[in-house]
This record gives sequence, C-alpha cells and structure tokens, in this order.
Amino acid sequence: MSSATARPRRRRMSRAERERQMLDVAEEVFGERGFRAASMDEIAERCGVSKPMLYEYFGSKDGLMLACMARSKAELFEATQQAMAGATTADEVLWRGMVAYFEFIGEHSRSFALLMQQPLEMPPSAAEAVEDTRRQQSGLIADVLRVYAPDAPEPTVLAYTEIIVGACERLALWRTAHPEVTAEDAARHMTDFCRQGLGPYLSAWPTTPGPTA
Repeated sequence: MSSATARPRRRRMSRAERERQMLDVAEEVFGERGFRAASMDEIAERCGVSKPMLYEYFGSKDGLMLACMARSKAELFEATQQAMAGATTADEVLWRGMVAYFEFIGEHSRSFALLMQQPLEMPPSAAEAVEDTRRQQSGLIADVLRVYAPDAPEPTVLAYTEIIVGACERLALWRTAHPEVTAEDAARHMTDFCRQGLGPYLSAWPTTPGPTA
C-alpha cells in the first residue's frame, strides 16, 4: 500500500482525554439505564476500551459513579461562580446564578433525575457526595444573601439558604418532565420566590424579575 493511500494513524488520547471520555459515556449510560442496570461492559464498549482499563482508572462501578459526581460538582461550582462574577447589581447576581444552575442541571438532566428519583439504587457513598454538592451550593447562596440582605439575621440567611437549595432541586426535577420550561423561566420563578420571602431585607432590589438592564 502506497503512502498516498495509507490510513492516517489515529492520535493516541492522553490520560486526561481518555478519563473525560469515560466519564462522559458513563454519565450517559447511568442516565439511560439507572445505576444498577448499567454495566461496565457497555460503558467500556461505547468508549472503545477494555473493561480492565475502566477498572484501572476508577476501581469499580461505584468509583466510576462517584467520579462522575465529583466532576459534576466541580463543573457546577465553576459555572455558577463564573456567572455571578459578571454581575454588577444584587438582582443580577442572583439571576445569573440561578440561570447558570438551571442550565447546568438541564444539560445533565438524566443523571440529575437518577440521583433525585432513585437514591436507593446508588452506592452508599453517593448520598454523601450529593450532600457535598448541596453544601457547596449552600455556601455560594448564603454568601450572596449575606451581602445583599445585610439586615437579615444569620438564622434567617441560613434558613432561606436551605429553602432555596431544596426548592431549586425540586424545580429542576420538575423541569425534566416539562422541557418547555426554560432555564430562564425557572430562574425567574426562583428570584420571585426569593424576593417575596426576603422582601423586608431587600428593599433596594428592582421589582421586575429577571436581569437588570
């Protein structure tokens, strides 16, 4: 075979690229099949790698699921933090953070629904991983409320933080069955909710929900 007709050699993936591919495929399979029904054989086949390689990278199916969750936690934090960093007003900080949250969850809706609707199928360590993500988002929300509701007592800030985290999860889960509801729609519902509940402490906020001009 001449050099003109020889097939180009496929570029070898770096370890980081291969790991990212495995996590992408695993999240897809977990979302489609559920954790228990998902098989390492199928994940390996879709990735084009051997099953032993999956075990070499992640140790077990539990380890693979936890790696998916750890990556999502880090990416969610980065997405919401970056979105809020570009805001210039109190209302915009909350708005941008909410939109970023609902956009991210929408992009990972299958795996998110799996975690919320089938917790008993998850490995025991997954419950703590979910709580770690909640604590991460609670920290972001509480910091926003302390700055923009400076007159609110700390117990009120902490209580509303927990309310907001729980409400965001339920609203995001509801959206998985209502794709016509956009991330902006969900963010508007949440900012309305926050403005009504914290109204006495947020008198300087605009009265129109959504981003400021």
